[in-house]
Amino acid sequence: MSKRGDFKAEVEALRGQLVAWRRDFHMHPELGFQEHRSAGLIADRLRELGYQVQTGVANTGVVGLLEGKQHSAEVHPKPSRPSPGPVVMLRFDMDALPISEENEAEYVSRNPGVMHACGHDGHMAIGLGVATLMAQRRDKMTGTLKLVFQPGEEGMDGAELMVQEGVLENPRPDVFLATHLWNEKPVGTVDVTPGAVMAAAEKWACTVRGKGGHGALPHQTVDPIAATAQIVTALQTVVSRNVSPLETAVVTVGAVHGGDAFNVIPPQVDLSGTIRTYSPEVREMVLRRVREVIEGVAVACGAEAELEIVPLTPAVINDARVTDVVRAAAEAAVGPGLLQNVSSGERTMGSEDAAFFMREVPGCYFFLGSANAERGLDAPHHNPRFDFDEDALPLGVAVFMHALARYLL
Repeated sequence: MSKRGDFKAEVEALRGQLVAWRRDFHMHPELGFQEHRSAGLIADRLRELGYQVQTGVANTGVVGLLEGKQHSAEVHPKPSRPSPGPVVMLRFDMDALPISEENEAEYVSRNPGVMHACGHDGHMAIGLGVATLMAQRRDKMTGTLKLVFQPGEEGMDGAELMVQEGVLENPRPDVFLATHLWNEKPVGTVDVTPGAVMAAAEKWACTVRGKGGHGALPHQTVDPIAATAQIVTALQTVVSRNVSPLETAVVTVGAVHGGDAFNVIPPQVDLSGTIRTYSPEVREMVLRRVREVIEGVAVACGAEAELEIVPLTPAVINDARVTDVVRAAAEAAVGPGLLQNVSSGERTMGSEDAAFFMREVPGCYFFLGSANAERGLDAPHHNPRFDFDEDALPLGVAVFMHALARYLL
Protein backbone atom coordinates (compact mmCIF):
# COMPACT_ATOMS: atom_id res chain seq x y z
CA MET A 1 0.00 0.00 0.00
CA SER A 2 2.77 2.43 0.87
CA LYS A 3 4.42 1.95 -2.53
CA ARG A 4 1.39 3.55 -4.16
CA GLY A 5 1.65 6.79 -2.24
CA ASP A 6 1.57 8.35 1.20
CA PHE A 7 -1.41 10.68 1.34
CA LYS A 8 -0.91 12.02 4.84
CA ALA A 9 0.47 15.45 3.87
CA GLU A 10 -2.05 16.02 1.10
CA VAL A 11 -4.98 14.99 3.24
CA GLU A 12 -3.78 17.17 6.09
CA ALA A 13 -3.55 20.13 3.69
CA LEU A 14 -7.23 19.56 2.90
CA ARG A 15 -8.30 19.59 6.54
CA GLY A 16 -9.54 23.19 6.58
CA GLN A 17 -11.51 22.70 3.38
CA LEU A 18 -13.05 19.47 4.65
CA VAL A 19 -14.24 21.23 7.79
CA ALA A 20 -15.59 24.16 5.77
CA TRP A 21 -17.53 21.85 3.45
CA ARG A 22 -18.91 19.86 6.36
CA ARG A 23 -20.05 22.93 8.29
CA ASP A 24 -21.67 24.45 5.24
CA PHE A 25 -23.66 21.26 4.62
CA HIS A 26 -24.52 21.11 8.32
CA MET A 27 -25.90 24.64 8.34
CA HIS A 28 -28.09 23.87 5.32
CA PRO A 29 -29.57 20.42 5.89
CA GLU A 30 -32.12 19.00 3.46
CA LEU A 31 -34.50 16.08 3.81
CA GLY A 32 -34.48 13.06 1.52
CA PHE A 33 -35.11 13.82 -2.17
CA GLN A 34 -35.01 17.53 -1.35
CA GLU A 35 -31.20 17.85 -1.36
CA HIS A 36 -31.18 20.44 -4.16
CA ARG A 37 -28.63 22.83 -2.64
CA SER A 38 -26.28 20.07 -1.53
CA ALA A 39 -26.50 18.33 -4.90
CA GLY A 40 -25.86 21.59 -6.74
CA LEU A 41 -22.73 22.39 -4.73
CA ILE A 42 -21.41 18.86 -5.21
CA ALA A 43 -22.11 18.83 -8.95
CA ASP A 44 -20.41 22.20 -9.42
CA ARG A 45 -17.31 21.06 -7.54
CA LEU A 46 -17.06 17.82 -9.48
CA ARG A 47 -17.32 19.70 -12.79
CA GLU A 48 -14.56 22.06 -11.68
CA LEU A 49 -12.37 19.02 -11.01
CA GLY A 50 -12.97 17.58 -14.48
CA TYR A 51 -15.48 14.84 -13.66
CA GLN A 52 -18.25 13.81 -16.01
CA VAL A 53 -21.31 14.74 -13.98
CA GLN A 54 -24.83 13.39 -14.07
CA THR A 55 -27.51 15.05 -11.96
CA GLY A 56 -31.12 14.27 -11.18
CA VAL A 57 -30.50 10.56 -10.58
CA ALA A 58 -33.26 9.37 -8.23
CA ASN A 59 -34.52 12.97 -8.17
CA THR A 60 -31.55 14.70 -6.51
CA GLY A 61 -28.66 12.25 -6.77
CA VAL A 62 -25.32 13.16 -8.34
CA VAL A 63 -22.88 10.84 -10.11
CA GLY A 64 -19.33 11.89 -10.93
CA LEU A 65 -17.18 9.83 -13.30
CA LEU A 66 -13.41 10.18 -13.58
CA GLU A 67 -11.60 8.06 -16.14
CA GLY A 68 -7.88 7.45 -16.14
CA LYS A 69 -6.42 9.97 -18.59
CA GLN A 70 -4.26 7.40 -20.35
CA HIS A 71 -7.31 5.22 -21.01
CA SER A 72 -10.07 7.62 -21.95
CA ALA A 73 -13.25 6.79 -23.85
CA GLU A 74 -11.62 8.18 -27.01
CA VAL A 75 -9.26 5.22 -26.98
CA HIS A 76 -11.77 2.73 -25.58
CA PRO A 77 -15.11 3.87 -27.02
CA LYS A 78 -17.37 1.21 -25.43
CA PRO A 79 -19.58 3.21 -23.03
CA SER A 80 -20.07 0.29 -20.65
CA ARG A 81 -16.34 -0.01 -20.05
CA PRO A 82 -14.50 3.27 -20.75
CA SER A 83 -11.22 2.09 -19.25
CA PRO A 84 -9.43 -1.28 -19.20
CA GLY A 85 -8.83 -0.97 -15.46
CA PRO A 86 -11.38 -1.61 -12.70
CA VAL A 87 -14.35 0.61 -12.01
CA VAL A 88 -14.54 1.54 -8.33
CA MET A 89 -17.73 3.10 -6.97
CA LEU A 90 -17.89 5.14 -3.76
CA ARG A 91 -21.21 6.10 -2.18
CA PHE A 92 -21.85 9.16 0.01
CA ASP A 93 -25.35 9.86 1.34
CA MET A 94 -26.68 13.43 1.46
CA ASP A 95 -29.99 13.62 3.33
CA ALA A 96 -30.70 15.02 6.79
CA LEU A 97 -33.40 14.19 9.34
CA PRO A 98 -36.62 15.89 10.52
CA ILE A 99 -35.09 16.77 13.90
CA SER A 100 -34.78 20.17 15.59
CA GLU A 101 -31.12 20.68 16.48
CA GLU A 102 -30.26 21.47 20.11
CA ASN A 103 -26.54 22.13 19.67
CA GLU A 104 -24.97 25.54 20.21
CA ALA A 105 -22.08 25.42 17.75
CA GLU A 106 -21.60 28.26 15.30
CA TYR A 107 -22.56 25.94 12.44
CA VAL A 108 -25.96 24.78 13.78
CA SER A 109 -28.76 24.13 11.33
CA ARG A 110 -30.38 27.18 9.79
CA ASN A 111 -33.29 25.12 8.53
CA PRO A 112 -35.83 24.84 11.41
CA GLY A 113 -36.88 21.29 12.16
CA VAL A 114 -34.16 19.72 10.00
CA MET A 115 -30.63 18.73 10.98
CA HIS A 116 -27.76 16.48 9.98
CA ALA A 117 -28.12 14.16 12.97
CA CYS A 118 -26.43 11.15 11.39
CA GLY A 119 -23.20 12.45 9.89
CA HIS A 120 -24.16 12.67 6.23
CA ASP A 121 -22.76 16.21 6.15
CA GLY A 122 -19.39 14.66 6.98
CA HIS A 123 -19.86 11.96 4.36
CA MET A 124 -20.37 14.57 1.64
CA ALA A 125 -17.26 16.45 2.78
CA ILE A 126 -15.21 13.25 2.70
CA GLY A 127 -16.53 12.51 -0.78
CA LEU A 128 -15.47 15.92 -2.06
CA GLY A 129 -12.06 15.44 -0.46
CA VAL A 130 -11.56 12.13 -2.25
CA ALA A 131 -12.78 13.69 -5.49
CA THR A 132 -10.21 16.47 -5.15
CA LEU A 133 -7.21 14.22 -4.53
CA MET A 134 -8.16 11.69 -7.19
CA ALA A 135 -8.60 14.41 -9.81
CA GLN A 136 -4.97 15.36 -9.19
CA ARG A 137 -3.98 11.78 -10.04
CA ARG A 138 -5.96 11.28 -13.21
CA ASP A 139 -2.76 10.89 -15.25
CA LYS A 140 -1.81 7.89 -13.11
CA MET A 141 -5.20 6.21 -12.99
CA THR A 142 -5.57 2.86 -14.74
CA GLY A 143 -9.29 2.54 -14.20
CA THR A 144 -12.41 4.56 -13.52
CA LEU A 145 -13.67 6.22 -10.34
CA LYS A 146 -17.43 6.52 -9.92
CA LEU A 147 -18.58 8.81 -7.11
CA VAL A 148 -22.24 8.49 -6.15
CA PHE A 149 -23.85 11.10 -3.91
CA GLN A 150 -27.10 9.47 -2.86
CA PRO A 151 -30.38 11.05 -1.75
CA GLY A 152 -32.97 9.58 0.55
CA GLU A 153 -30.96 7.15 2.64
CA GLU A 154 -32.96 7.75 5.82
CA GLY A 155 -35.69 5.18 5.36
CA MET A 156 -36.53 6.23 1.80
CA ASP A 157 -34.48 3.62 -0.08
CA GLY A 158 -32.78 6.16 -2.31
CA ALA A 159 -30.16 3.55 -3.16
CA GLU A 160 -32.78 1.17 -4.53
CA LEU A 161 -34.20 3.96 -6.69
CA MET A 162 -30.72 4.80 -7.98
CA VAL A 163 -30.20 1.16 -8.92
CA GLN A 164 -33.53 1.14 -10.73
CA GLU A 165 -32.44 4.24 -12.65
CA GLY A 166 -29.23 2.56 -13.80
CA VAL A 167 -26.54 3.90 -11.48
CA LEU A 168 -24.78 0.53 -11.59
CA GLU A 169 -24.43 0.68 -15.38
CA ASN A 170 -22.35 2.69 -17.86
CA PRO A 171 -19.93 1.69 -16.47
CA ARG A 172 -20.76 -1.16 -14.12
CA PRO A 173 -18.63 -1.09 -10.94
CA ASP A 174 -16.29 -3.92 -10.04
CA VAL A 175 -15.91 -2.75 -6.44
CA PHE A 176 -18.12 -0.75 -4.06
CA LEU A 177 -16.87 1.22 -1.04
CA ALA A 178 -18.75 3.22 1.60
CA THR A 179 -18.29 4.46 5.14
CA HIS A 180 -20.31 5.82 8.02
CA LEU A 181 -19.13 8.21 10.70
CA TRP A 182 -19.77 6.29 13.89
CA ASN A 183 -20.28 7.89 17.29
CA GLU A 184 -20.25 4.43 18.85
CA LYS A 185 -16.44 4.47 18.48
CA PRO A 186 -13.84 7.13 19.33
CA VAL A 187 -12.35 9.42 16.72
CA GLY A 188 -9.15 8.09 15.21
CA THR A 189 -10.44 4.53 14.98
CA VAL A 190 -11.67 2.52 12.02
CA ASP A 191 -13.62 -0.74 12.08
CA VAL A 192 -13.47 -3.02 9.05
CA THR A 193 -15.45 -6.23 9.47
CA PRO A 194 -16.00 -9.02 6.94
CA GLY A 195 -19.44 -10.51 6.43
CA ALA A 196 -22.71 -9.05 7.69
CA VAL A 197 -22.33 -5.69 9.45
CA MET A 198 -25.82 -4.19 9.21
CA ALA A 199 -29.15 -5.96 9.29
CA ALA A 200 -31.89 -6.58 6.78
CA ALA A 201 -34.95 -4.59 7.80
CA GLU A 202 -38.68 -5.06 7.41
CA LYS A 203 -41.57 -3.04 8.74
CA TRP A 204 -44.83 -4.70 9.66
CA ALA A 205 -48.31 -3.51 10.47
CA CYS A 206 -51.21 -5.48 11.88
CA THR A 207 -54.87 -4.92 12.62
CA VAL A 208 -56.42 -7.15 15.28
CA ARG A 209 -60.20 -7.22 14.87
CA GLY A 210 -62.67 -8.31 17.51
CA LYS A 211 -66.14 -7.22 18.56
CA GLY A 212 -66.55 -3.99 20.48
CA GLY A 213 -68.88 -3.35 23.34
CA HIS A 214 -69.36 -2.03 26.87
CA GLY A 215 -66.39 -2.33 29.19
CA ALA A 216 -68.65 -3.62 31.94
CA LEU A 217 -69.97 -6.44 29.73
CA PRO A 218 -66.82 -8.05 28.31
CA HIS A 219 -68.58 -11.40 27.79
CA GLN A 220 -70.56 -9.81 24.99
CA THR A 221 -67.41 -8.78 23.13
CA VAL A 222 -64.29 -10.18 21.52
CA ASP A 223 -61.65 -8.00 23.14
CA PRO A 224 -58.90 -7.05 20.61
CA ILE A 225 -56.90 -5.33 23.37
CA ALA A 226 -56.62 -8.58 25.35
CA ALA A 227 -55.67 -10.42 22.15
CA THR A 228 -53.07 -7.77 21.30
CA ALA A 229 -51.53 -7.99 24.77
CA GLN A 230 -51.00 -11.73 24.29
CA ILE A 231 -49.67 -11.21 20.77
CA VAL A 232 -47.06 -8.73 22.03
CA THR A 233 -45.98 -11.16 24.73
CA ALA A 234 -45.89 -14.15 22.39
CA LEU A 235 -43.79 -12.27 19.81
CA GLN A 236 -40.97 -12.12 22.37
CA THR A 237 -40.58 -15.89 22.01
CA VAL A 238 -39.79 -15.72 18.29
CA VAL A 239 -36.19 -14.68 18.94
CA SER A 240 -35.74 -16.35 22.33
CA ARG A 241 -37.14 -19.74 21.31
CA ASN A 242 -36.94 -19.98 17.51
CA VAL A 243 -33.62 -18.31 16.63
CA SER A 244 -30.43 -20.20 17.44
CA PRO A 245 -28.45 -18.61 20.30
CA LEU A 246 -25.54 -18.44 17.83
CA GLU A 247 -27.59 -16.33 15.41
CA THR A 248 -29.37 -13.05 16.02
CA ALA A 249 -32.57 -11.23 15.18
CA VAL A 250 -34.81 -8.47 16.50
CA VAL A 251 -38.61 -8.38 16.58
CA THR A 252 -39.91 -5.07 17.90
CA VAL A 253 -43.43 -3.82 18.50
CA GLY A 254 -43.06 -0.08 18.10
CA ALA A 255 -46.65 1.16 18.23
CA VAL A 256 -50.00 0.00 19.61
CA HIS A 257 -53.18 2.02 19.09
CA GLY A 258 -56.64 0.98 20.24
CA GLY A 259 -59.63 2.41 22.05
CA ASP A 260 -60.84 5.89 22.89
CA ALA A 261 -62.78 5.58 26.14
CA PHE A 262 -62.13 4.00 29.54
CA ASN A 263 -65.36 2.02 29.55
CA VAL A 264 -65.52 0.86 25.93
CA ILE A 265 -63.94 -2.21 24.40
CA PRO A 266 -62.96 -1.16 20.87
CA PRO A 267 -63.62 -3.23 17.75
CA GLN A 268 -59.98 -3.25 16.66
CA VAL A 269 -56.38 -2.50 17.64
CA ASP A 270 -53.60 -1.47 15.27
CA LEU A 271 -49.97 -2.32 16.00
CA SER A 272 -46.75 -2.05 14.04
CA GLY A 273 -43.05 -2.69 14.38
CA THR A 274 -39.82 -3.77 12.75
CA ILE A 275 -37.90 -7.00 12.14
CA ARG A 276 -34.11 -7.14 11.78
CA THR A 277 -32.02 -10.13 10.69
CA TYR A 278 -28.66 -10.94 9.16
CA SER A 279 -28.86 -14.31 7.39
CA PRO A 280 -31.50 -15.11 4.73
CA GLU A 281 -32.35 -18.37 6.49
CA VAL A 282 -33.03 -16.68 9.82
CA ARG A 283 -34.97 -13.94 8.05
CA GLU A 284 -37.27 -16.43 6.32
CA MET A 285 -37.92 -18.30 9.55
CA VAL A 286 -38.56 -15.15 11.62
CA LEU A 287 -41.00 -13.73 9.08
CA ARG A 288 -42.88 -17.01 9.05
CA ARG A 289 -43.01 -17.28 12.84
CA VAL A 290 -44.14 -13.68 13.29
CA ARG A 291 -47.07 -14.35 11.00
CA GLU A 292 -47.90 -17.66 12.69
CA VAL A 293 -47.77 -16.12 16.17
CA ILE A 294 -49.88 -13.08 15.33
CA GLU A 295 -52.54 -14.95 13.39
CA GLY A 296 -52.57 -17.95 15.71
CA VAL A 297 -52.88 -16.00 18.96
CA ALA A 298 -55.62 -13.85 17.47
CA VAL A 299 -57.62 -16.92 16.49
CA ALA A 300 -57.10 -18.46 19.93
CA CYS A 301 -58.63 -15.31 21.45
CA GLY A 302 -61.59 -15.42 19.10
CA ALA A 303 -60.32 -12.48 17.07
CA GLU A 304 -58.72 -12.23 13.67
CA ALA A 305 -55.53 -10.50 12.53
CA GLU A 306 -54.58 -8.92 9.23
CA LEU A 307 -50.78 -8.64 8.89
CA GLU A 308 -48.67 -6.86 6.29
CA ILE A 309 -44.87 -7.23 6.20
CA VAL A 310 -42.96 -4.82 3.96
CA PRO A 311 -39.26 -5.45 3.19
CA LEU A 312 -37.09 -2.32 3.47
CA THR A 313 -33.44 -3.22 2.91
CA PRO A 314 -31.30 -6.34 2.59
CA ALA A 315 -28.41 -6.94 4.97
CA VAL A 316 -25.11 -5.13 4.38
CA ILE A 317 -22.62 -7.93 3.76
CA ASN A 318 -18.95 -7.11 3.24
CA ASP A 319 -17.02 -9.08 0.65
CA ALA A 320 -13.98 -10.80 2.21
CA ARG A 321 -11.46 -9.77 -0.48
CA VAL A 322 -12.57 -6.15 -0.64
CA THR A 323 -12.61 -6.01 3.16
CA ASP A 324 -8.99 -7.16 3.23
CA VAL A 325 -8.06 -4.26 0.95
CA VAL A 326 -9.93 -1.73 3.07
CA ARG A 327 -8.44 -3.05 6.28
CA ALA A 328 -4.93 -2.63 4.82
CA ALA A 329 -5.94 0.86 3.70
CA ALA A 330 -7.13 1.72 7.21
CA GLU A 331 -3.86 0.49 8.71
CA ALA A 332 -1.89 2.59 6.24
CA ALA A 333 -4.06 5.61 7.03
CA VAL A 334 -3.67 5.46 10.82
CA GLY A 335 0.05 4.68 10.56
CA PRO A 336 2.25 1.88 11.93
CA GLY A 337 2.23 3.23 15.47
CA LEU A 338 -1.56 3.17 15.77
CA LEU A 339 -2.54 -0.18 14.27
CA GLN A 340 -4.54 -0.92 17.42
CA ASN A 341 -6.97 1.75 16.20
CA VAL A 342 -8.07 -0.52 13.36
CA SER A 343 -10.53 -3.10 14.64
CA SER A 344 -12.83 -5.80 13.35
CA GLY A 345 -16.13 -6.97 14.79
CA GLU A 346 -18.43 -3.95 14.74
CA ARG A 347 -21.96 -5.04 13.82
CA THR A 348 -25.30 -3.37 14.31
CA MET A 349 -28.94 -4.29 13.88
CA GLY A 350 -29.43 -0.93 12.23
CA SER A 351 -30.04 -1.04 8.49
CA GLU A 352 -28.52 0.76 5.51
CA ASP A 353 -29.79 0.93 1.95
CA ALA A 354 -26.22 0.72 0.63
CA ALA A 355 -27.14 -2.96 0.77
CA PHE A 356 -28.95 -2.52 -2.56
CA PHE A 357 -25.61 -1.65 -4.19
CA MET A 358 -23.72 -4.37 -2.34
CA ARG A 359 -26.24 -7.02 -3.30
CA GLU A 360 -24.96 -6.64 -6.87
CA VAL A 361 -21.36 -5.44 -6.46
CA PRO A 362 -18.73 -6.85 -4.06
CA GLY A 363 -17.88 -4.19 -1.55
CA CYS A 364 -16.94 -3.03 1.91
CA TYR A 365 -18.84 -0.74 4.26
CA PHE A 366 -16.61 0.41 7.13
CA PHE A 367 -17.22 2.40 10.29
CA LEU A 368 -15.23 5.58 10.94
CA GLY A 369 -14.96 6.44 14.64
CA SER A 370 -16.14 10.01 15.25
CA ALA A 371 -16.92 10.43 18.97
CA ASN A 372 -14.97 12.56 21.42
CA ALA A 373 -16.46 12.31 24.90
CA GLU A 374 -14.02 14.86 26.37
CA ARG A 375 -15.40 17.49 24.01
CA GLY A 376 -19.00 16.40 24.47
CA LEU A 377 -19.14 15.08 20.92
CA ASP A 378 -20.60 11.68 21.71
CA ALA A 379 -24.38 12.00 21.45
CA PRO A 380 -25.91 9.06 19.58
CA HIS A 381 -27.02 9.20 15.98
CA HIS A 382 -30.50 10.64 15.32
CA ASN A 383 -30.27 12.65 18.54
CA PRO A 384 -30.95 16.45 18.52
CA ARG A 385 -27.51 16.98 20.10
CA PHE A 386 -25.62 14.76 17.67
CA ASP A 387 -22.26 16.14 16.56
CA PHE A 388 -18.90 14.57 15.82
CA ASP A 389 -15.18 15.27 16.02
CA GLU A 390 -14.12 16.69 12.66
CA ASP A 391 -10.71 14.99 12.99
CA ALA A 392 -12.57 12.00 11.54
CA LEU A 393 -12.87 13.74 8.16
CA PRO A 394 -9.21 13.62 7.02
CA LEU A 395 -8.88 10.06 8.30
CA GLY A 396 -11.89 9.04 6.23
CA VAL A 397 -10.38 10.59 3.12
CA ALA A 398 -7.06 8.84 3.80
CA VAL A 399 -8.68 5.42 4.14
CA PHE A 400 -10.48 5.83 0.82
CA MET A 401 -7.33 7.10 -0.89
CA HIS A 402 -5.24 4.15 0.25
CA ALA A 403 -7.95 1.76 -0.91
CA LEU A 404 -8.27 3.52 -4.27
CA ALA A 405 -4.50 3.37 -4.66
CA ARG A 406 -4.75 -0.40 -4.52
CA TYR A 407 -7.35 -0.53 -7.28
CA LEU A 408 -6.67 2.46 -9.55
CA LEU A 409 -3.14 3.83 -9.06
